Parts: sequence; C-alpha cells; structure tokens
Amino acid sequence: MELKMKRIYESTEETDGFRILVDRLWPRGVKKEAAQLDAWLKDSAPSPDLRKWFDHDREKFNTFKEQYEEELLTNPPTAAAAAEILKQLEATDVTLVYAARDPEINHVVVLRDFLESQMK
Repeated sequence: MELKMKRIYESTEETDGFRILVDRLWPRGVKKEAAQLDAWLKDSAPSPDLRKWFDHDREKFNTFKEQYEEELLTNPPTAAAAAEILKQLEATDVTLVYAARDPEINHVVVLRDFLESQMK
C-alpha cells in the first residue's frame, strides 16, 4: 500500500485512501466536516515541547528529526500511534494530513520516512 502526505488545505481526492490528521492541534480555518478525515492521531505528532522548540526553523530540522524519531521509538503513545498507521497501511493507502506550510521541513516528512523504514 502507498503512504502519502497532503496539506489539509488541499482538495480531498478518492486516491487519498485512509486520511489521518497527524497534528496535535486542529488546523486553523478548517471545519471538521470539510476535512473528510478517517482518523485524528494526535499522539503521532511530536510532543508539545519538541514542537514548540522546533518552531519550523530550518536550522533546527536535523536535531528535531533525531528527537522526534526517538519519540516515535520510545514514547509509548507516539509509538502506538505510529503502529496504528502501519496497521492501516496493511489494508489500504494512507494519506498523512497536516497543516504545516513547508512541505519539506515538517514533522510529517520525518513521520513518513520513519514509517517507510518500518515497512521494509
């Protein structure tokens, strides 16, 4: 099955498969009905402290990536959320939905890469 990423502000498509919001906070300006989500896994996102420290600062991204990967491995709720995504991927395509502006420097890139490494 395929793992995809998409901003919540992009149009929903049939090819999205199972749509999971992977942010701790609900995205601004989006109505829950319009989001067309199948799940909201808040615990799949970085801890609030790590998220606030990172603040989408490109210079902090490598350190953020290491710390978030550590959370994905050692923080039980975060690890369980990642496992839930992997289980869903056994049945269907999954789209990780997020609100961050930068499509390359955000937690979903780290989460996607982490999940793909776990699928091998």
